[in-house]
Amino acid sequence: MATKDPREPFTRITVAEAKEKLDKGEAVMVDVREPNEYVEVHATGVRLIPVNSVIGEAKQIRDFAGGKEVLFICKSGARSALAAEFAIAAGVDELPLSNVEGGTQAWVAAGYPTGD
Repeated sequence: MATKDPREPFTRITVAEAKEKLDKGEAVMVDVREPNEYVEVHATGVRLIPVNSVIGEAKQIRDFAGGKEVLFICKSGARSALAAEFAIAAGVDELPLSNVEGGTQAWVAAGYPTGD
């Protein structure tokens, strides 16, 4: 279930909620892991922007989002939370941002689509 901590500039969502938002066309997903992790396995349709690049990629994030919610995903949910913080610091504060709890591990475990 989506949870919002007032101390965080993003909402925490499950992989099931992320999949539903993506299927409805309400959101896009950004994978913030390193390229070597991404090539091993990644959710279908994600854009790779490693966490340490997020601050410099505000325009790419906005363009990719096209006004939709941005879901950040990593391996387990820690780096993606940091990426959401970085996106806010970079000025991406007009779009709803979410952290996908459990990350790619939970996505794969749920049997959701992977690869391009």
